[in-house]
Amino acid sequence: MPSFLDPEWLISTFGLIGILAIVFAESGLLIGFFLPGDSLLFTAGLLVADGTYLHQPLWLMCLLVSIAAAAGDQVGYLFGRRFGPALFRRPDSRLFKQENLTRAREFFAKYGARSIVLARFVPIVRTFTPIVAGASHMHYRTFLIFNVTGGVLWGSGVTTLGYFLGQVSFVKSHIELILIAIVVVSVIPIGVELLRGRRGVANKSV
Repeated sequence: MPSFLDPEWLISTFGLIGILAIVFAESGLLIGFFLPGDSLLFTAGLLVADGTYLHQPLWLMCLLVSIAAAAGDQVGYLFGRRFGPALFRRPDSRLFKQENLTRAREFFAKYGARSIVLARFVPIVRTFTPIVAGASHMHYRTFLIFNVTGGVLWGSGVTTLGYFLGQVSFVKSHIELILIAIVVVSVIPIGVELLRGRRGVANKSV
């Protein structure tokens, strides 16, 4: 895996600012869908507990991450509301695939307003769902409530989980192996989503 997708490298290089920037980008910017959101937060929690690279208290880390996540979705919503129709007509490019937007649209249609919260825990989909919500003109107050709720549950929840697991003696003794496992596990859902997308395209072409 390239170093720019390695959570520990990112945190050791860019620190807290880097974490917040990545969470913001992955939460609502089209170019952020490939960034390591879940593994980054889990690793941040581990490193806060271990005192490595990050020296902020857990409550502050959770607060800032939640704000960055909600702000990213906010930008995604506004972008979708402003450029939604043109976005759905846009052809594929190197960084943007219509199938990702279509998958988020189907997810949004299936779960409605709840999708803003649920999508937080689904790689790729969480990047595009706020854009779809904006393009669909979801009532802003409804979006804001679910956006903040999802940002707190995801941002604080994953970080806190990493923090408490980081205080387990076995995890402390094998932190390098744990971090590798986190990266591998976090990539699996992305691979599954990409595979499903390719199969969907193949089925349509038959």
